[in-house]
Amino acid sequence: MNRDRSPLNPRLTYAGVLRQVSPEMGQFWLSQEDVTIIGRDPNTCHIVLDAHIYTSVSRHHAQLTCQKRGAIPVWAIADLGSVNGTYVNQQRVETLTVLNAGDRIQLGRQGPEFVLEYLPLTEVVSTQPDPPLTLTQLLPVFAVHPDWVRKAYLAPGMVTVVAVILLFATAGSPDAFKVILALYLGSAAYYFIYQLCGKPKPIWVLLGTLTLEILILQSPILPAMIYLFRTVLSAQRLPPHPSFWVLFSRNFIGAGLMEELLKALPIVVAYGLGRWLPRPWKQKVGVWEPLDGILLGAAAGLGFTWTETLGQYVPSIAGQFGDLAGLQVLIPRVLGSLTGHMAYTGYLGYCVGLSVLRPRRAALILTVGLGLAAGLHALWNTAAARFGPMGLAVVGSVAYVFLTAAILKARQLSPTRSQNFATRFYGYR
Repeated sequence: MNRDRSPLNPRLTYAGVLRQVSPEMGQFWLSQEDVTIIGRDPNTCHIVLDAHIYTSVSRHHAQLTCQKRGAIPVWAIADLGSVNGTYVNQQRVETLTVLNAGDRIQLGRQGPEFVLEYLPLTEVVSTQPDPPLTLTQLLPVFAVHPDWVRKAYLAPGMVTVVAVILLFATAGSPDAFKVILALYLGSAAYYFIYQLCGKPKPIWVLLGTLTLEILILQSPILPAMIYLFRTVLSAQRLPPHPSFWVLFSRNFIGAGLMEELLKALPIVVAYGLGRWLPRPWKQKVGVWEPLDGILLGAAAGLGFTWTETLGQYVPSIAGQFGDLAGLQVLIPRVLGSLTGHMAYTGYLGYCVGLSVLRPRRAALILTVGLGLAAGLHALWNTAAARFGPMGLAVVGSVAYVFLTAAILKARQLSPTRSQNFATRFYGYR
């Protein structure tokens, strides 16, 4: 290979190759006929880099084109508007840049590094000796690979195994079975939101938020809020056949505002602790951007769902119609929190985090956030009473659209966007 910019032999035909030198070895052949796109998108890139490992690489980071075809081809590189830039020999690429053999290409200042090399075509097509069979090829379980954790292959499967074992163990105890199933389904729904957000947040902070919400619902705060919102503010009795708007307004005050404020309390506590705690605890606990608010809001929504479902709905239905009916209520209620309680409060949490980034507009942002969260909540309750399952499907879809839109915008606004590990959406960087 030509690694020291020594002259190439004009009587030989060469193939170009990008050899990865950092952080791990690898090589990629370059085509003289087509452009070669480097990035994280597996659908459109020719050289695909793992998003969980190469966090500084954009979905479409850079592209190489063959400027001169023939025995000794010439390639040029261009940056595709990446977040962290493309560098050739430590100089940032601003325009289409012609490459020479031995040039070093880096995707971002701290990103993966490659060197352009030429390999004689006779060497490319020659028969290579069969490499030895290694133990890790034969038994991959002995290869300690970071992707087990980084790509979330291991943890969800292990949690599922434990949950299945516990479900078998509690098969003769309906109450314990329902609790284990609710914990598993709720955790799976929250894990989906966590992966979409893509910002690492310590698990003890998320569990603390969830636990605080459960404690709030067991404290005197709940009866006080019920008295204020359902007795004082909604004291008027409903007519025998109330209209849609009468039902909606009643649900907006008695369910939407009350319950969203209850779920917002842990977010407020986290925000306050973030201002009071020293570094680095303040960054881990506090609300510093919309992604923080979404993660904490969804955790509070999950705590509310578990408490309401296991403490109110399931026992009531099971007492009237049996344990099977209770189980039939538990599953859709817990899974539905993805488009229900977690969605409403996740959106409200987005607005709390946005108000931190835009403090001069905080009053407007928080008012809109609380109003929309309470409105979606009230719309769900009203649709259940007036339109049945089809109405709930429409409202749940709308709530999920609001949540995912907030997540995508939060990822775009995030000050730590380059470190985001989020699941990719097609066509979105």
